[in-house]
Amino acid sequence: MNPVHGQPPSGQVVAAPPLTGQALVERALANELNAAQDASQNASHPMRYQLRKTSPRVTTTKEILETRDGEVARLIAINDKPLSAADEGNEEARLHVLLGDRGKQRRRKQAEDEDASRAFNVLRALPSAFLYQYAGPGEGPTGKVEKFTFRPKPGFDPLYLETEVLPAMAGEIWIDPAHVRVARLEAHLQKDVDFGWGILGRLNKGGWIVIEQADVGSDKDVDQWRTVRFQMQMSGRVVFKNRVFDTTEVQTNYAPLPVGMSYQKAIEVLLSGK
Repeated sequence: MNPVHGQPPSGQVVAAPPLTGQALVERALANELNAAQDASQNASHPMRYQLRKTSPRVTTTKEILETRDGEVARLIAINDKPLSAADEGNEEARLHVLLGDRGKQRRRKQAEDEDASRAFNVLRALPSAFLYQYAGPGEGPTGKVEKFTFRPKPGFDPLYLETEVLPAMAGEIWIDPAHVRVARLEAHLQKDVDFGWGILGRLNKGGWIVIEQADVGSDKDVDQWRTVRFQMQMSGRVVFKNRVFDTTEVQTNYAPLPVGMSYQKAIEVLLSGK
């Protein structure tokens, strides 16, 4: 896949949507940040879903349950084929060990919280990191969208390691105007990016990511927007080792779970096969 930026023809003036361009983008990004904070604090409705992750080496499918203690997952397929009896046994044994090891789940939750913190830093920076230009209406998976292109804003000073890549990125963002949420974001690296003065690593020019979101809730009166697709193609160096990041993640079959479910209860559900 080679995504292409949707730019308006040169010299063509495109009318702004009812909520002016920058305001619509900023409102949508603020909603994304609020939703991410709610999810990290278990304030939103937890969900159960399937995650299909594809890389050049293997495709795995997992059943994932969100709990107050962090996510719990069970591998259910490899390369789109059901697990062998031996692999099923290994998964059950792993879950039984996790059931009695609160410390391991606590460490997993801590890692999730650290990832969420880095994501918050990026979300907070997006309004000030880029200049957004209205590119016209369109149709997305969620229906009508308003498209914007973005490019680095001169003078933006990244405060965190995870935001150092932003001044090298440009792309397109789609906003669902009815819900004021981000339906799709596509970003490309316009130049090489060094981390920690090149000591920690480098990402090479030409890499790209695509994130798609949709309302996956069954209650039409309550928005439940979640990521439904993530794609990344990047190459670079991480602490003296050359790496290629080529992955596609598709999240499906979202269903609500009781608020406050413990990780032990989630494991029981996964082991029951229900």
